[in-house]
Amino acid sequence: MSHTRSERVEALGRVMDTLEILRVKCPWDAKQTNESLRPNTIEEVYELAQALMTDDPAELRKELGDVLLHILFYSLIADEQGRFDIADVADALNTKLIFRHPHVFGDTKAEDARQVSENWEKIKLREKGGNRTVLSGVPAALPALIKAFRIQEKAANVGFDWENPADVWDKVREEMGEVEQAVMSADKADIEAEFGDLIFAVVNAARLYGVNADTALEHTNAKFMRRFAHIEETAAAQGRSVADLSLDEMEAAWQDAKKSE
Repeated sequence: MSHTRSERVEALGRVMDTLEILRVKCPWDAKQTNESLRPNTIEEVYELAQALMTDDPAELRKELGDVLLHILFYSLIADEQGRFDIADVADALNTKLIFRHPHVFGDTKAEDARQVSENWEKIKLREKGGNRTVLSGVPAALPALIKAFRIQEKAANVGFDWENPADVWDKVREEMGEVEQAVMSADKADIEAEFGDLIFAVVNAARLYGVNADTALEHTNAKFMRRFAHIEETAAAQGRSVADLSLDEMEAAWQDAKKSE
């Protein structure tokens, strides 16, 4: 259902009014701080990420609401402290969007999404309060796989990238060979370092072919869990636990799960 602009503004106003009441009358809401809310915010963002993977409209709407609540909550706390309010947040965002899209609001030309990304990185380097270096904008707390993708993406946006995507496979094969050599040496630190290099190279290869490695891996995680659940169901149907199955029996159930997908 699509609402008018005034209906959307009114809906946001109702949520803000409710939150302000809760901040005064609810003991839990009243005692919250930026620090106490932070772990919950991280959890809510991950739940939103999961909802985005499932593409369930009802679940997505719910999780978007939960994240919006946290944005409004932090803004309300800042307002109470006399620092800023949600209007300042929205105005700053609007100003940034206009500044970073000169191909829409200015005279800069951008023919495709790649050129927009390249312009974006250059603009952030020169804007007031922006990133001092290309990679300084990558949050330190990002999960490693997502961080690797963002590092590579940002470097690519300023020209540090493979000219021919197919050339990346030589790098992947090189890193695989170094992992094998490290394993033979039995040096734990060296093994870890070489596995890290291999994973980084695979993430880079995926990026060059238009695939986000984190998203791809999450789909594979879900696929593995579905198939393993089928193995457990197969064992349960026989009155056994999955640990009682032989490897051959597990493999047969796995293949059966693949056929049913």
